[in-house]
Amino acid sequence: MPGGAHAGATVPVTLRAVLEQPEIRAGAPDVLCGADALDSPVRWVHIADTEHVGPLLEGGELVLSTGQSFRGSPGATRRFLDDLEAAGAAGAVVELVDAGGRPATAAIDALRDAARGRSLPVVLLTRSIRFVRVTQVAHRMLVGEQLARVERARRVHEVFTQLSLESASEQRIVDRTAELLGASVVLEDVAHRVLAFQAASADPAALLLDWVERARRIGYREETGRRADAEDWLQTPVGVRGRRWGRLVVPTALPDDVDAAQVLERAGQALTLARMAGRDERELLHQAQSGLLHELRQPHALTEQEARTRAAALGMGRAAFYLPVVVRLDRLPDEDPTGLQLRERALLEGLADVVRRVRRSMLAASMHSGSLGVLLAVPARQLEDPTLERICDELAGSREGGTAWSVGVGRSRESLLEAAAGLDEAAQVADIAGSLEIRRRPYYRFADVRLRGLLALLQADPRVQAFAEAELAPLLDGQDPAALELLELYLHHGGNKSALARTGYLSRPALYARLARLQELLGVSLDDAESRTALHVALLWHRLRDTGPGPS
Repeated sequence: MPGGAHAGATVPVTLRAVLEQPEIRAGAPDVLCGADALDSPVRWVHIADTEHVGPLLEGGELVLSTGQSFRGSPGATRRFLDDLEAAGAAGAVVELVDAGGRPATAAIDALRDAARGRSLPVVLLTRSIRFVRVTQVAHRMLVGEQLARVERARRVHEVFTQLSLESASEQRIVDRTAELLGASVVLEDVAHRVLAFQAASADPAALLLDWVERARRIGYREETGRRADAEDWLQTPVGVRGRRWGRLVVPTALPDDVDAAQVLERAGQALTLARMAGRDERELLHQAQSGLLHELRQPHALTEQEARTRAAALGMGRAAFYLPVVVRLDRLPDEDPTGLQLRERALLEGLADVVRRVRRSMLAASMHSGSLGVLLAVPARQLEDPTLERICDELAGSREGGTAWSVGVGRSRESLLEAAAGLDEAAQVADIAGSLEIRRRPYYRFADVRLRGLLALLQADPRVQAFAEAELAPLLDGQDPAALELLELYLHHGGNKSALARTGYLSRPALYARLARLQELLGVSLDDAESRTALHVALLWHRLRDTGPGPS
């Protein structure tokens, strides 16, 4: 339970525990000072009768003494206690008994006077005891504690090693940590958002109340430990040094920070390994899918059965139809290749999450920089559009301000190999959709891009090139650049001069004069429907050549 004993944790040997032993109680112990520090841990027990004991200590020792070298001098008694405080001793047990076994009154008064106001625990014994029995019992306790700590460390190591081998989730690691500590544990990211938590026996609502605000007040540490602040939490960073992505915290008091820190640190390491392993696993999966998709697009590289078997091994379920889809990222102004690659990877991971949520399977990989090829398994053709709409909606919903990509869709096929061959068609559609000024659809097929799609298919045909250049030849010599723009506006308004004039592009007299000049340059009548159609086709081809598709 929070603030209670850890599950399986070791209990440190304290001065209070030593004083409760029968060997000490037989001496009628009287705590003269430092009662608040009786629960401090004892590292070792040392017998010393010299007043200059400081150089013999390293800190944390309980010193047993009969005071033979200093009991006759109040000044020497003070120096003895001063040395112990300076050395960081855990406390002092001083037996002051005369040769007849009676309390040494003068020495006791001197010790009481020297101990007054000190924080160091000083215990007076007024009856004789055997110090050797005290040291034997205390050392057995200390050795037992050390062995228990070793066993505890071994157990903790085994628990988190097994969790790592099992690729346990972040939540499972947090749950197991809370169980080992018997306390609430919270995993948060660097923005103090709670990624996982286990309240143990605490009230979850109370635990997470105003969490972000409370967590902001607790500064980060680069190592496991506490920071004194408005609240005092034990914490450990999560992530490799220099790339921390969160921290693991225990927002409650603990009886033994040493043990808890050991557990928390191992949990932080397990969480770091889990995140790294997850990324490595995704990276290997992306590489494997990319390799298979490349092979599927090579003629005669695989048989249909081999293709299906390989795809199933990568998690793609068998389906009645396979749909080729290409997602083409828009190029952002002044974007470098690294930025484009990062956006592509984020889109790939987001797409995988969405497809998993809609209970479909896919193969996906980069076709070229900024373009993802996808083979989507669908159980029936009538489910293609609902599935595509949901995927596109969820992808678009993950971005504010609209999408930054265009989606092209090819024809679904029963054959996985034929569907892979349809990625070229889907890529062309995505490229054409990317050139549209306004995208009214979440995804496009060739039927949606219409004439632009046909021209994209025929873009490299020299006959189409010859036709377009012949139609536009008078406007491509560079003598009148505005003429090409005027023709495009005129065709955009369907040859309606009045509609063009209402745009305010030119005054009516100037517009009519420019149109007459345009007809003279072209040598055709702009009122003729066939001429306008021919010019429109030529102009579309020209614009696609200048701004259109990238490599596919």
